[in-house]
Amino acid sequence: MAIGIDLGSRTIKLAVIRDGEIVDQQLTESGFDPYSQAREMLKRYGAAKIVATGYGRHLAHEHFADEVITEIKAHALGARYFFPFCRTVVDIGGQDSKVIGLDKKGRVSNFQMNDKCAAGTGRFLEIMAASLGFSLNDFGAAALKSKTEVMINSMCTVFAESEVISMKNRGIPTVDIARGVHHSVVNRLAAMLERLGYDEEIVFSGGVARNPCIGHMLQKCLGERARIISPPDPDLMGAIGAALHGSR
Repeated sequence: MAIGIDLGSRTIKLAVIRDGEIVDQQLTESGFDPYSQAREMLKRYGAAKIVATGYGRHLAHEHFADEVITEIKAHALGARYFFPFCRTVVDIGGQDSKVIGLDKKGRVSNFQMNDKCAAGTGRFLEIMAASLGFSLNDFGAAALKSKTEVMINSMCTVFAESEVISMKNRGIPTVDIARGVHHSVVNRLAAMLERLGYDEEIVFSGGVARNPCIGHMLQKCLGERARIISPPDPDLMGAIGAALHGSR
């Protein structure tokens, strides 16, 4: 049995692999003490190899994890578990976004990463949602209700938030602004895909893959050149990949 634990900026994800099958999985908020949260999640399991990934992986390695792997490798392994022939993975998490290219054997061959600022990440969407009065869970559905494109010119979170508040104060409908926010994220993501190159099927993983508007807009942007696909629990892909690494 192997356990993969993904200590992210917003949530902690855990997956258990036994004999090549996922036998358990958990997800909880990171809270103010992610180390204690992770230890609580692990309590129910006996002896097993623990592999950590995510932003808190090195903290986990210091205290309870046997090994660590990067998020890039973890999401690549998780994507190939569900889609054995995939060659392109998009992962948008709380603090960064990544486009990952794989070779025929599923090994990481190249990647593009946005980790210099929050723009284009889950954190960016969370801040914009709060500015417009939406919960993060409802933000994507609200944006899909709009048919009007409103351009968000700044991709800096601070300036974009100011721009969003200004639009709201001018009476622009919040759903239209929400659509513009999502469009700006998709434009950045599409540019990363173009720089890296991509296959006919793109696996969308990470917590933002649950946002229906991002997937819809990205599919519309790419058209017939590619098809966006996601596993049942995209936010657990990193933990699943870490567990798969540990089960080898």
